[in-house]
Amino acid sequence: MKNNRIQIPVLLVKVIRTIISCALFTILFIIIGCSRGKKAGQADPGRRFSAVAVNVKVIQPQLLKNEFYTTGSILANEKVELRCEVSGRITGIYFQEGSEVKKGDLLLKINDSELQAQLTKAEAQEKLAELEEFRNRQLLEIKAVSQEEYDVSLNQLKSILAEKSLLEAQIEKTEIIAPLSGKIGLRYVSPGSYIPTNSLIAIIQQVDPIKIEFSVPEKYSLKVKKGMHLTFTVENVDKTFDGIVYAIESGVDPDTRTIKVRATSPNPGSILMPGTYARITIILENIPDALTIPSEALITELEGTKVYLCKGNKAVSIPVVTGIRTANDVQIVTGLSAGDSLITTGLLQISNGSPVMVQPGTMGAAESALK
Repeated sequence: MKNNRIQIPVLLVKVIRTIISCALFTILFIIIGCSRGKKAGQADPGRRFSAVAVNVKVIQPQLLKNEFYTTGSILANEKVELRCEVSGRITGIYFQEGSEVKKGDLLLKINDSELQAQLTKAEAQEKLAELEEFRNRQLLEIKAVSQEEYDVSLNQLKSILAEKSLLEAQIEKTEIIAPLSGKIGLRYVSPGSYIPTNSLIAIIQQVDPIKIEFSVPEKYSLKVKKGMHLTFTVENVDKTFDGIVYAIESGVDPDTRTIKVRATSPNPGSILMPGTYARITIILENIPDALTIPSEALITELEGTKVYLCKGNKAVSIPVVTGIRTANDVQIVTGLSAGDSLITTGLLQISNGSPVMVQPGTMGAAESALK
């Protein structure tokens, strides 16, 4: 019994000591946390109102080229498929594949011996008919023959002349004549072979000058005009070529909502080949005093578009209306004036009225920003 009385107070003391130690640690932790919170609270105002370093660009009027980029194809200035109008055996081919030919050159001949024989017969009949008509005309003048007899001889002469003209036309079709000067391609027939009507013989193309055909969206249909200048490039040729618009389609294609345009360009040396893919740049208009800003300086929101100007070392939000867009810049139609100091960097860190600090690299704009 004596031992139990002694052990109870010892356990009680240990429990009290443990409670007191925990309470002291808790109080100490709270004191330290409050101290840190106070220091952090004292640091917030400094960070909240510190100036953001930004780049500034002074807006100045400049020439703006409203350019449109598209693709198209190179076409021959003129292209003719040589086809025969009559059937027969080829007796002669008078051109070399891939050579230059001149307008009026004889290119191919089809056998016309039967037609020539018929023509010879018609010529002999023509002479007899002319003699008969002449005699009857003289006899008619002295009333030796009737008018009816003379009309029969005259009609016979006219019929023979018509038959002769028909034979001459058929003989002419047996000769393939170059309709224009240009370069002839591959031939698709051989000497001595029999070819039916409308058989393809070869293709002639006139490649100097050449044509460029391309399409533009209907929204540009009123801006593209005859005589406009364009530039274009092609694969494997390290050169930029110039062209002039000479024809515009009379209506918009309802399927593609585009309008077809053709331009012409000189082609000395036949560098450009028909069928080649072309990348085209056409200048729709030149705006001499346009105000443009870098695309990254423009902020788009639900309410519209805006930019930040630097005024009195503060960022000022300005709503703007945009116009033409190029690869890197945007035209500002309303909202800005020449000489405004445009903030181009740090846009995510500022808001309307935020203090800003112009970077040393744009010190030329700093004087304007202080106004």
